[in-house]
Parts: sequence; structure tokens; C-alpha cells
Amino acid sequence: MVKVVMEDNESHGSGVQHHSSSPAQNRQQRQKVEVYNEILRRLKDSGNEEAMQPGFNDQLWAHFNRLPTRYALDVNVERAADVLMHKRLLRLAHDPANRPSIEVRLVQVHPISDGNSADSFQSATPEIESGQSSSKYSSRQSIHPPPAFGSSPNLEALALDASNSEGIKEEQSVHANVQYSRPMHEITFSTDDKPKLLSQLTALLAEIGLNIQEAHAFSTTDGYSLDVFVVEGWPYEETEKLKATLEKEVSKIERQVTSGQQSASSVEKLDQAVVKCEPDHLTIPNDGIDVWEIDPKHLKYGTQIASGSYGELFKGVYCSQEVAIKVLKAEHVNSELQREFAQEVYIMRKVRHKNVVQFIGACTKPPRLCIVTEFMSGGSVYDYLHKQKGSFKFPTLLKVAIDVAKGMNYLHQHNIIHRDLKAANLLMDENCIVKVADFGVARVKAQSGVMTAETGTYRWMAPEVIEHKPYDHKADVFSFGIVLWELLTGKLPYEYLTPLQAAIGVVQKGLRPTIPKNSHPKFVELLERSWQQDPTLRPDFSEIIEILQQLAKEVGDEGEERRRDKWGGFLSVLRQGHHH
Repeated sequence: MVKVVMEDNESHGSGVQHHSSSPAQNRQQRQKVEVYNEILRRLKDSGNEEAMQPGFNDQLWAHFNRLPTRYALDVNVERAADVLMHKRLLRLAHDPANRPSIEVRLVQVHPISDGNSADSFQSATPEIESGQSSSKYSSRQSIHPPPAFGSSPNLEALALDASNSEGIKEEQSVHANVQYSRPMHEITFSTDDKPKLLSQLTALLAEIGLNIQEAHAFSTTDGYSLDVFVVEGWPYEETEKLKATLEKEVSKIERQVTSGQQSASSVEKLDQAVVKCEPDHLTIPNDGIDVWEIDPKHLKYGTQIASGSYGELFKGVYCSQEVAIKVLKAEHVNSELQREFAQEVYIMRKVRHKNVVQFIGACTKPPRLCIVTEFMSGGSVYDYLHKQKGSFKFPTLLKVAIDVAKGMNYLHQHNIIHRDLKAANLLMDENCIVKVADFGVARVKAQSGVMTAETGTYRWMAPEVIEHKPYDHKADVFSFGIVLWELLTGKLPYEYLTPLQAAIGVVQKGLRPTIPKNSHPKFVELLERSWQQDPTLRPDFSEIIEILQQLAKEVGDEGEERRRDKWGGFLSVLRQGHHH
């Protein structure tokens, strides 16, 4: 239930916000208070110096309140001192000179013996590098503490479990000693919460040869991030060297962000380059008014349809026609967001296709930046599947898929890569025609034909985009494959994983959603081709349209056959006679 809502925010920043229905919220709030009390008791009992300071109780509660409830539910109460380490890193991150604040330490994970979390992690009391005392452990096998958040089942086992694979080797199973008895490093980052930060950090860890075993990502209410990774692939004794390497590499990310802002005007340059008047062309008179610039006084706002972390969507009226108005929240309008807004307007005003949501205009004069499009009364395919619990019969599913493929084919022919194709960005009109929407992160393809910035939403994202490798329009084809699976099953991709774990699984383990057994073989083949790890093996949308149309014809013919058969054997015999 919670994971569905998390999707709204996961592509924007390092963590995700957490909404849920009231009874669940109350239960989680109670659990959060219990965790806070237990951590506080353990710190005081251990005689921790910081815990004895006046006002500490309030500071600790403020720490828990800054972070999503998920933090309290995930944290291992056995490791009370880790909460202080997180609090310290977040405090350091307030000063730009300390960003990102990083803690690296050796940890060790053990098989869960009997489901009792208190007994799951048994290790001797270690000397923690940060000088904080740890809680008492009964000694067995290990000299390193467990990770701050215990350990969720590893991805490989989940992937194997999801595929119902036969004969899982002992060393691959979740509880295998081999998997967990060797030490790993736990890396904790804290910095200001920037868009795309998580995917940059995961790519960075991969680049220096680390294999992520587990990840937890949190955003604070005041714009900071706390990201924790359990990794292997670095010599155990070189903890300090790993920290130095990370600090050096992460500072490059900080510089990239700065230089990225300096290239913000490239969109405008691109635009100017296009508008050249050729003498052998008919010159259209220009009255100096952009036809798509909307006067805010002609816009009437109606009900709010949706709200995300960076904008709100309203139903409204513009010059007597029903429209959708996407408004950027003024408090979030920074140069990065303005650039994305300019990019979206730049792309949308060029696009006209019956399977792409029609752009009507935009207000581009701050403070109120908004984009106005046709109103799609059917809502999103995502809401239909997940909130209304709707489902598509196979012939309808194929019609939806063909609509999406046609819209995407049009975009690709115009060198536009969508980069965030998912069911939430597919909207239905009153005639159930499905259209591609939301070009907030779309890009006009570079002249070289490949792009390297990351974007999109993890559950739908192609592995090459997650890994920051060069990519092209085939990244959209991968996302389309995931969308086809959504249409088929009505489920959230990798619903048993967090978005970040799903991303790691897709890249490192070749993880894909499990296709239901009784699916049409040609449809299964298309799914598997669309989400190939190697982009060159994925089909183009022009070929996808042909495959889907042929399949729709076959399915339609079969339906027709079945309908005719209802008239009984007599007509059936007649028809056979006619064919022979």
C-alpha cells in the first residue's frame, strides 16, 4: 500500500515521502514512539555522554521526526549508537563545507536464526571508528557490528523466489552462512537532498567496484538526505582508504551539479538555432506574440486532481475549453526546476499526435509557472489499475499498448526520448484513447545519438540509465516492456522491493518482473525482447506496433471464431466445408 504512493517522489530526490491511510499511520506512529523510547533507554543505560546532556530527549525526538516513519521502523534498536551517528552526519551536512558527510565502517550480517530480531545479530562489542560505544552483544563468530538497519532478504534470493526457481543452491539462499559471515562495508552519506542524488550515488559505488547488497534512503523534512548502503568488493582492512576514495569521487558529483547548472541555457540555444529563416521558404508574418503564452487571467482553476512534491495538477477552463493545469510549487522553483519546465514547454509545443497529450499553452512568467494541456477525463492508467483495481481484457490491453507504441514512435521519429515512461504517465480520454503525457524529463536527442544524464523512476528505468551509461531511445523501449507487464498483471513492478533495491536488482542481477504462466507466447516474447539488458537487442517502436497489431488481429480472429462457434456444430461444419 505504502509503496504505491512512494512512486510519486522517488525520482526527484534521494528519499521518498511516506503517506498511508489513518489506521496504518496511527499504528506506525505508535511503533515510532516505541522505537524512540527504546533507543533513548538503551543510550541512557549505557551511560552515553551525549544522552546525558540536558535537552537530549527533545533532540532525539526531533531527529526521528525529521525523517520518514520508515526510518524508525527500519532502524535496528540493538544499535542505538547508530542513531547518534545518523544524527551527527545530518548535523554536519548543514554546513556546505562538510557535504557530503560520510561514515564508513565494517559490518557483518548473520543468518536470522529464529525470527527474533534481537537474536538475529550476535557479535562481540566492536570498537567503532567514530568513538561511540556500542551496545552489548553475546560473542559468536563475529567481531563486527550488524548494519544499522539489520538486513532485508537479499535481492538474489527475492528474485529467485519470485521466479519460483527450482533447486536453489544452498549458498544462494537467504539464510546461507556463506552469504553473510564475511565482513562488508556500510557507507552512510548525508548531504542536501538534490534531484537525481540517489542514482548518482549508486552509479558512483558501482564505478569504484562495489556491489550493493542493501540500501536504505531517507529524505528529511527540511531538505537533507540520509542514504545507507551495505556493500562488498573492497578490501576489509582498507576502511579509511574507501572513505577517502568516496570523498574524492563524491566531490566530483558536487562539481557536476554546479557545471550542469551553467549549461542551463543550452535549451534556449537549441531553440534559437532552429529558428532560421530560409529565403526559399514562405515567411509567416510574426506579430511578436507567442501563440502558446497564456494570459493567466483567462485561466479558471477548478478542482485539484493531484499533488506531487514539486507541483500540483488542477482541472480548469481556458477560453471555455476543459483543460489540465500543471502548476509548479513556488517554494520549489529553483534553476534546476526552471530548466526542466523550459525543456517541457520546448518539447510539448512541437508535438502533435493523437496518442500524445495535446499541449495548449504555458504561463512562463514567474512566480506562477504552469503548463496547460487538454483535459484527460479517464485519468491515468496507473490509477485505473492500482486505485480503481481495474484490469484489461487481452484485446483491450493490446489496443492500449498500440496507442502507447504509436505515441512513442511519433516522439522517437522527432528525436524525442521520453525517459519517464510508466503507467502513471499514460492518460485516457473520454473515448478511452490512451495518450503519452508528462515531458518533465524528456530530452531532444543529442546529435551524437546518445545521452548520459539519469532520470525517470527506478521501477521502470532501463539498466543503462540507472548505471549512468550512454543511452538512446531504446531506454524508452525497456520502460515500455515494464508498462506491458503492468497492463498484463495490474501489479506494481517488484512490489516486494524498495525502488532502490529494484534498481540494484535490475542492473546487477538481471532482475525482471515475473511473467504469468498462461500469458500469450507472442506477447511474452515481445515483453522479453523489450527489456533485454543489451539495448541493441530491443525492438524499435515501429516494429513493436507491427507485432502488436498482428497479435490484435489474431486475438480478434480467435474471438470471432468463438462467437461463431456459439451457433453450434452445424454452422461450424458448413464453414469447414467452405474452407476446404
